[in-house]
Amino acid sequence: MAHDIFDKLRENKGPIGKWAKSVHGYFTFPKLEGEIGRKMTFRGKECLVWSVNNYLGLANHPEVRKADADAAAEWGLAYPMGARMMTGQTQYHEKLEAELSDFMRKEDTILLNFGYQGMVSAIDCLVGRNDVIVYDSESHACIIDGMRLHAGKRFVFQHNDMENFEKQMERATRIVEQNGGGILVITEGVFGMAGDQGLLKEIVEYRKSGRFNFRLFVDDAHGFGTLGKTGMGAGEEQGVHDEIDVYFGTFAKSMASIGAFISAEEDVIDFMRYNMRSQMFAKSLPMPLVIGALKRLEMLRTQPEHKENLWKVATALQTGLKAAGFNIGKTNSAVTPVFLNGTIPEATNITFDLRENYGIFCSIVVYPVVPKDVVMLRLIPTAAHILEDVDYTIEAFKKVKVKLEAGEYKSEKTADVEVDKRM
Repeated sequence: MAHDIFDKLRENKGPIGKWAKSVHGYFTFPKLEGEIGRKMTFRGKECLVWSVNNYLGLANHPEVRKADADAAAEWGLAYPMGARMMTGQTQYHEKLEAELSDFMRKEDTILLNFGYQGMVSAIDCLVGRNDVIVYDSESHACIIDGMRLHAGKRFVFQHNDMENFEKQMERATRIVEQNGGGILVITEGVFGMAGDQGLLKEIVEYRKSGRFNFRLFVDDAHGFGTLGKTGMGAGEEQGVHDEIDVYFGTFAKSMASIGAFISAEEDVIDFMRYNMRSQMFAKSLPMPLVIGALKRLEMLRTQPEHKENLWKVATALQTGLKAAGFNIGKTNSAVTPVFLNGTIPEATNITFDLRENYGIFCSIVVYPVVPKDVVMLRLIPTAAHILEDVDYTIEAFKKVKVKLEAGEYKSEKTADVEVDKRM
């Protein structure tokens, strides 16, 4: 007799879901209210927010708000209807792709409705059964899910470990030499948790030396708009932008919107337009998002002060934390992790104390994302923050660290809070 397929869902809610009843609405699915900015409201209290990926501070910039509102008033959210291949094409979609191509110094660009969805589908589109993928072990979930659709081989190299990369490339090369396939290397421009850049320059050197033959696909969601002289991302920062064969960027971070894009050779993008299932069979990006992205891109290109303000805050934050004795790992991006020694109960109590008593809202990361008995507080500086925010946060973190080392956060249970019971 067949079992009810829902039985397993009730018995095993997953590694995070099993805690849902005690954390939902506070540690998970929290509600940040008010206008997006350096300060927002959490559970009726104003908090200094370090957990929103509004890198350039554009989310509530007057020029952006006006462009979004004008486009919504003129076009509504329905137009254009249908997938782009059928009835969803407009001159503005083409204009945005052309301007992104020009900015990224690539031959062509394809818009994506969402970054996650687009990445999954792009990997499926680019590789066939005989091809091999070699990827960094800390690649984002969208990359992992995209590879699950791949019928061929894939090899993972230890994070930013070039010796291990070389070993996996040797394995991949032996396979494609036998079956006639190719190799796609996938990594990130900036790894969003710990903030370190992918070793793009070192990877590219393997190809330049003639040692290995491969194409390079870079997910630069956190690098686009924040790194490089012009904001082209981690490749520009490392001097190898032109060596990136397939560049993925998102509108969800520096551009504070929805959508994403891939820039590459014209032949590659042409193939994707006619073979990338997530775009062929999904509704086109609504016009207000396209018009809004054009405005944001214009500001990214012509108003460098936003990136300059971001880095003024990020540099002060990272320099100040290190001077205060905090471990911020190997970050060389705006993403700022703070590593502490502690258990999961201690982590939740630290977070509760920061939010309730210091008015600081930042993300908390625990095992299995980081090793056991390590707590990572993840800070996202933005151009909207001010230096007083940095000073206040560092002083609060000093006090929290003293409490942690004194054992004040030790507890067998998490902080006792009323959570949102709607599951």
